Amino acid sequence: MILTGADILIRCLKEQGTDTVFGYPGGCVLDIYDAIYRDGTLRHVLTAHEQGAAHAADGYARATGKTGVVIATSGPGATNLVTGIATAYMDSVPLVAITGNVTVSNLGRDSFQEVDIAGVTMPVTKHNYIVKDVKQLAATVREAFYIANAGRKGPVLIDIPKNIQTETCEYEETPRKRHAPRPVSPDSLAAVKAALEKAKRPLILAGGGVIGADASAQLAEFAKRLQAPVCSTLMGLGAYPASDKQFLGMIGMHGTDAAAKAFRRADTIIACGMRFSDRVAGDRAKFRDGKIVVQFDVDAAEIDKNVATDLSVMADLSEIFKALLPQLAQTERREWLKEVAAYREYGEEHAPSALPAYQILSALHSFTDADTPVATDVGQHQMWAAQYCKFEKPRTFVTSGGLGTMGFGMGAAIGACVGTGRKTVLVTGDGSFHMNLNELCTAVSQNLPLVILLMDNNTLGMVRQWQTLFYGKRYSQTTLDRKTDYVKLAEAFGAKGYVLAGEADIEPVLKKAFAEKGPVLVDCKIGIDDKVLPMIPPGKTFDDIITKL
Repeated sequence: MILTGADILIRCLKEQGTDTVFGYPGGCVLDIYDAIYRDGTLRHVLTAHEQGAAHAADGYARATGKTGVVIATSGPGATNLVTGIATAYMDSVPLVAITGNVTVSNLGRDSFQEVDIAGVTMPVTKHNYIVKDVKQLAATVREAFYIANAGRKGPVLIDIPKNIQTETCEYEETPRKRHAPRPVSPDSLAAVKAALEKAKRPLILAGGGVIGADASAQLAEFAKRLQAPVCSTLMGLGAYPASDKQFLGMIGMHGTDAAAKAFRRADTIIACGMRFSDRVAGDRAKFRDGKIVVQFDVDAAEIDKNVATDLSVMADLSEIFKALLPQLAQTERREWLKEVAAYREYGEEHAPSALPAYQILSALHSFTDADTPVATDVGQHQMWAAQYCKFEKPRTFVTSGGLGTMGFGMGAAIGACVGTGRKTVLVTGDGSFHMNLNELCTAVSQNLPLVILLMDNNTLGMVRQWQTLFYGKRYSQTTLDRKTDYVKLAEAFGAKGYVLAGEADIEPVLKKAFAEKGPVLVDCKIGIDDKVLPMIPPGKTFDDIITKL
């Protein structure tokens, strides 16, 4: 059949399994938006800002496992997507960003709202396209979705000039192309099997790649078969159930004491879908410290990039486990598991506070279940959520790990809520919330069951914490001194608002907040000098900071 480029785009999106798109219209995507209107079957979520739309598509993808789709117009509309695209790129999230542009004949002429968005986003996309022939549009869209989901997942951008949206050509529906997993090398597997059989104190480090590969159930079987404790990176939280006795919590700069002790004692490290970031590996030169390091990853670029490995297997994690598990005999390591079980019983440190954030977050389990998505912004509140919200299932923790994007939370929470249809929690801070509070109107317009826990300490808490420890308490531009009344603000947007001012308020206020059907904001009045503990920055030791706490 003969269709316009705009209609072909919508047909192809549906062909790829898309049911929801996020975006903001403008002059160079009017034909696309007209096609959305005439089609009438795609759900479109209109945000307050294109960056919010990008983060919403990202949150949707993280929470559902589907490919997120965001649409923006040319020029500033397109450039407003860049932070969201970079966030998805750093955390390996499948995302397809669709931008409009001026007509092909006007490209490069500094036309109104023209920008080379393909050039701008080249470093933060897996691939990007400028479609200059309508006959190539369908193939481009199909290839974009394939690339976004093949191997290490990530964002792809398609820039569609305005004349391509109106020109016509023949369209024929094509079945969705599925990714063929990379085969696992039998030789590399045999070497890994031998190393695991020799290990006396193995430790599994689970990263976000486990979740991306939908390999959480296989990871659990692997841990049981190996009788090895499991730690998680920030991005891997939820890959292994937090309540399981073999789970030791998050590892790294703000990780648990149990994870740190187990790491020091382990003789073999099995890294599954993680990239040894500086927040996890610390001083990478000393990371190995006589240990055998085994790395499983789908991305060849990650093997030996940050930490030299003894053995590695490059393939989809699900394929690695599928090939390896039948070869592993059930192992008994009772003494090792008994040792790490004792580490779990050690209580973590807390800074004294009139209203400790950890108590609020620890109380969440009474009002949520294992399927509740919890999104965060970036800062102290993010680390508290990672430490005290116990994630039992994959895709329930939605946070910006690699890029560390303040302003990510509201959009991501909206996307997760839209995608799952479940009551969703956003844990944010007053610094991050001021960057994205405009999206509260989106949550209200969509009548989303979203509970926002705003950790209100009148400061950029994580930066202040560093200034306390390493900059002689010189609080340069971190005390906010803002007079925002968050309850009135929520009400002005059409949401509910409550204040949580002390420990006695935690139970009754959360009960009221979670009883609401639509968006609700809880202003949690925590202390300005509350700290995330433990805290061992890269290149530092506990002794370097303990006297400054």
